[in-house]
Parts: sequence; C-alpha cells; structure tokens
Amino acid sequence: MNISRKAIFLAGILLFCLPGLLRAQVRQTREEYIDRYKHIAVEQMERYGIPASITMAQGILESDCGNSLLSLRSNNHFGIKCKSNWRGGKVYHDDDAKGECFRAYPSVEASYFDHAEFLDSQPRYDSLFAYASDDYRSWARGLKAAGYATAPDYAQRLVRIIEESQLYLLDRPDGERLYAQRYGLSRDPEEWFSSQSSLERPAETSAVDPDNYRVTINAHEGYNVYATNGVHYVLAKADDTFENIGRKFRISPRNLRRFNDLKDKKAQPLPGETVYIERKKKRWEGNAQHHICRDGETAYSIGQSYGIRTRSVEKLNRLKRGEKLEKNRQIRIK
Repeated sequence: MNISRKAIFLAGILLFCLPGLLRAQVRQTREEYIDRYKHIAVEQMERYGIPASITMAQGILESDCGNSLLSLRSNNHFGIKCKSNWRGGKVYHDDDAKGECFRAYPSVEASYFDHAEFLDSQPRYDSLFAYASDDYRSWARGLKAAGYATAPDYAQRLVRIIEESQLYLLDRPDGERLYAQRYGLSRDPEEWFSSQSSLERPAETSAVDPDNYRVTINAHEGYNVYATNGVHYVLAKADDTFENIGRKFRISPRNLRRFNDLKDKKAQPLPGETVYIERKKKRWEGNAQHHICRDGETAYSIGQSYGIRTRSVEKLNRLKRGEKLEKNRQIRIK
C-alpha cells in the first residue's frame, strides 16, 4: 500500500491541530460557566461574606469562563500566584512577567475555596469585609484599590460582567432561584437596594462625644441604627442571635462576629449589647486622645464603646490579649 509524503504530511498537521479544534468546539459559554459554579460562589458568600456576584465575575474574567490556558492546565480560575507560603501544586505561566508561578488545584471547586480563603486571610483585603455582601460595586473598587489586578479598569470590568449577566441576583436571599427566574425581574439592582435599606449615608463623626457616643442615624427592620466613630451598630434585643440580625441587615453571621471581634463561632449577643454591622476602625476619629478606665473594663469593651477594633486598642497601649485593666488607668484611643 503506497502512501504519499503529502498524505503523511497532511495527517501530521491534522493530528497536531486536532486538540485545538476539539477545544474550540467545546468552548464553555458564560451562561454555562455561571450555571456550573454559581452554587459554590453562593456557599462562599454565606461562609465568608464575599458577594457571590464578585466571585463569579472574577472567575469569568480571570479564567475566560474556564477556557483560558491557565485554568485548563491548573484549574486556577482566579489568577492567584504562588507566593512564598503556597505549599500546593504549581504551574508556570507568562503574565506580567515570563514564567510566573501560579497555584494549581486538583479541581475547580478547590480554586473557588482557595480564592475565598485568600481574600479572607490577606490583611490588605481586610477593608473589603466592611462592605455588605450585596455591595458589589464597593467590592469591585476595593479589589482594584487593594492591588488584586494591575488592569486600570479592573473594577469597571467586574461591574460590567455583573450587570450584563444580572449576577447581583445571586447576592440576595434565595439568590440561585432568583437568578434562574431573572428574566421576569427588574434589571436595576440599585432601585431594589434603595427600597430595602435605610443605611444610605455614613455617620458624621464630628458630633460624637466620647462620653455620650450614641447617635441615632435611622431605623431598619425594627432596629434603631446608631453610629459611633462613623461606624453603624444596633442594640441586641431579647433572644437575638447573629443569625437573625444578619438576615435583617443582609450580613453573614460570620462577618457580624468578625465586626465585633468575636472569635467563638457559637458566640451570641446579650440583650442590650452593641452589635456592629460594619467593620470598626483602628483609631478614634473624635477629639479625645484617651479613655479613663472604669471598673471591669477591658480592651474589648473599650473598643466596643468607641467603635475601635480590640486589637488596635491593645496595640496602641501595648497590652497583652485579655489583659485586665485597673480602674482609672489611662488608655490611648488614637
């Protein structure tokens, strides 16, 4: 049987090109990508407080809907690089420089889980968790400001993807069902949010007196909303839990505990206790420089009074964690 050199050459070209042709035929669409992974994004939102819309938009953008070479080779859907503390799999890929090290995962799901853990564990992203889990625009701007990506229009790209595909629906209670029924719903997320929330403006800190810090801002879902140091909070009612407060203000219980410096995952507020619904600040922004301790006060209780993080009070005063404070001791608050 005679086979010409030309036939062999053509067969070789076909075999070389076939994988690329097959890949082109099975390219995943944006809608297919969303349907496949949206449940993981919602799970991470409920656990970490990261908007599902942001997670999905980043996955779509960074992985080209799962079609990029990096995502196909390594299941890395968020473009996360190795860094010195990474102990998992690695691949090398040209990005800002040639042959950069990127994390490799055993599955796409593992990439999603690591993305949430990455944002949660890196101090430079701490400020993002002060935003509500349905405030996708602030999250997009915050990611860019924190240096997640170098593209100057990174935030605008995320917002455009979210609004084109109505991913903001995933941030709402029962979001997966709402997303599935999206074509019968309003396409304007801002109108919906403004009708649901009364927290439209930050508190004015200039009117806050450190000895009379409770300033009423508004009311929401049966709670008076106060502010101190420019940070919103409510007072817990009888039988309140972080879970039911979180549902009313659309904040995960985990984030409420985080905002209130509570590490115990089972901790619940006592009646009348201050519950911050935003991240507290590192310093007091009023005129006072110090606080004079009363009986039984701790770094935690002082931080709750002034809207300052417990760790910041400890650092400002070189206190050990849990250190007891004597009456009349002068404590720096800025």
